[in-house]
Amino acid sequence: MTVVLPDLDPRITWSIRVLDATTAPDPDVLAEHTPDVVCRTASVGKLFLLVEVANRLVSGRLVETDRIDIPDELRVEDSGLLYRMLDQHLTVADAALLVGAVSDNLATNALAHLVGLDAIHAVAGRLGYHDTLMLDYIRNERTPDVPWTTSYGCARELADLALRLGEGPGDTPGAELLSEPVRERVLSWLAADADTSMLADSFLLDPLAHVDPEYQGIVLRHKTGSVDTARIEVGHVAGPAGRIAYAMAANWGDDDGDLRAVAIDAMRAVGEQIRAHITRLTRAGERLDQTVGETR
Repeated sequence: MTVVLPDLDPRITWSIRVLDATTAPDPDVLAEHTPDVVCRTASVGKLFLLVEVANRLVSGRLVETDRIDIPDELRVEDSGLLYRMLDQHLTVADAALLVGAVSDNLATNALAHLVGLDAIHAVAGRLGYHDTLMLDYIRNERTPDVPWTTSYGCARELADLALRLGEGPGDTPGAELLSEPVRERVLSWLAADADTSMLADSFLLDPLAHVDPEYQGIVLRHKTGSVDTARIEVGHVAGPAGRIAYAMAANWGDDDGDLRAVAIDAMRAVGEQIRAHITRLTRAGERLDQTVGETR
């Protein structure tokens, strides 16, 4: 079964790749569209931060109960909960959980300051990625004297990262960064991700409680990114009939208006086919093979 992409609005720059994770390490490509086009990926680059933090916890260079420090110059609001909390002196492990669960910007900056941007940059390079990076801290404003974006990437590399997190790195560059204990930690943080508003909306999961297999036996581990002119989702999703790794990025210009509805409609259309692929069920819960047979 392949995934048929919907008509893609030409006002949007797309980078899309959908992989059959059951055929790893050389996965079949179920769908793609300009997978090498580099897009702004907003919070998706935080995946590299989580990989670095998990490695330091596993190696003992960090301790779960260590407390984070938040420099005044890196205080930000918007996405997350920490900036609204009375006690912001969290442990490293809890800060990482907040990043995975609600893409917490303040916790992101605190952890990035703790491990250093250079170390986060090095993760992407060691994994063999050339067009995907967490470039900078989260900023309240992007002035000319700071990097142009928080993170960027292409679907080819982001889908590969999702595949390696979900299935294991195999014999790939930087495999030592994605040991089983590291992957377990990163995936446990991503299991709490409450943003199922994009592609994952089609999986019909409980946004606040899908750590264990949920609707139709689906297990989702994913990361999203949002800014005014972009929507991005990267993930690994498993069901009783298969497993898929995917990346879908949509960018548009300020002059095009707010195209989030157009972008998310396309993402949901792709998500619907992914759900059918991994469950062999239609949205109504009918077996897909039976439905196909009846319509021939």
